[in-house]
Amino acid sequence: MTPTHKQSDPSEEQSPTTEKQTGKGSASAVQSVDRAVSVLEILARHGEAGVTEIADELDVHKSTAFRLLGVLENRGLVAQAKDRGKYYLGAGVLRLAGAAAVRLDISQEGVPVCRELADELGETVNIAVLDDDAAVNIMQARGTASVTAQNWLGRRTPLHATSSGKVLLAHMPPTLREGLLARPLPRFTVRTITGASVLRAELEAVVEQGYGLTIEELELGLAAVAAPIRAHDGKVIASISVSGPVYRLNTDRLPELAKRTVAAGAELSRRMGYGF
Repeated sequence: MTPTHKQSDPSEEQSPTTEKQTGKGSASAVQSVDRAVSVLEILARHGEAGVTEIADELDVHKSTAFRLLGVLENRGLVAQAKDRGKYYLGAGVLRLAGAAAVRLDISQEGVPVCRELADELGETVNIAVLDDDAAVNIMQARGTASVTAQNWLGRRTPLHATSSGKVLLAHMPPTLREGLLARPLPRFTVRTITGASVLRAELEAVVEQGYGLTIEELELGLAAVAAPIRAHDGKVIASISVSGPVYRLNTDRLPELAKRTVAAGAELSRRMGYGF
């Protein structure tokens, strides 16, 4: 039987040297990404499919489909049923979907908790999640005293110089945390902790006391306190923080702010299923 001839595939025929000379390398990479996403969509639609079926839907050679599936399988995004030779969506897709769902759930559940805390304390309240080597703020509520405060929403902030970052760092798997602590810790103010050993000691205190503090470590004049938010399995998936100027978040007021922030974190954890 004569094999079906598919349309010529530039990504197969183009050599690396030619790609650099013609500038088509990036276009080929984008095409590969598009095809990989299409493979996931095909499997989501059909439940499972073989290499030939996927190649036909993509209108590419079987070798191209096989390479795409190989990359996706290596990343855990697809898996193969050994007895049938069919491919289906892998656990990696669930991991990614779960991470997105967690952010969505925290954002939704966090609205009333953050609003109440901001109204009660008059300060800015944020929820942050881990984003590789930084904390990113996914929700913010402002109290009456923080009308002119800057917008932290969507901002990536350093783990070692923020209260939310310290909470996330403190509850990170040890191997991952040590990998981050092995990197240089940038200095933002004279009070930024840049020594790994000093930071380790502070992270131990964060776990022990149940909250993290920063006083002028990211910006002069800014103080913050943060507490962990846990998922149903007890894993820390986010942090909730209260921030404001040091003249309002002073040493006399910080203990009470910490207590209220920890309580808000516990309430959000309960809403996320922790403790049931």
